[in-house]
Amino acid sequence: MTLVFETQRLLFRLFRMEDAALIYTLNLDPEVTRFTHDPIEDIEQAATVLEKTILPQYALYNHGRWAVHIKATGEFIGWCGLKYRAELNEIDLGYRFMKQYWGKGYATEAADACIRYGFEKLNLSRIVGRAELGNTGSIRVLEKCCMTYIGNEEVDGYPVRTYEAISPFVR
Repeated sequence: MTLVFETQRLLFRLFRMEDAALIYTLNLDPEVTRFTHDPIEDIEQAATVLEKTILPQYALYNHGRWAVHIKATGEFIGWCGLKYRAELNEIDLGYRFMKQYWGKGYATEAADACIRYGFEKLNLSRIVGRAELGNTGSIRVLEKCCMTYIGNEEVDGYPVRTYEAISPFVR
């Protein structure tokens, strides 16, 4: 396991190709993918997502979506992390957790830690977070992380609320 960092309750590690089953299981629940619009149909598709989307970010940008585990038990609960979106020329904060872990503060803890990691370790100047208009849980996470609401827009064909965090180290 390649540990990236940890918080009080969570461990963040690099995904590996062997994690296709974790990605598949995470995306089985239609409520988990309700606002992401990208359900995974089978284990082969999960492996393709790892190979073509998640893993290349690590090599190209030294960040990406990280597997998140509960520190005390080692349980995989989802992912959180930073992704460079070339088409928007920005760093995107994203997170996805299994439903049984919703409402426990894990998403906020993970998102906040990823923002801090991006600024303190990766020297990023700006991180953007988006949530589809009806996704009140995700909107609340972005607000709890003290991201600033900058407006509504359409991204990937869906109406979203857009937030940003600016590094305190940028002068």
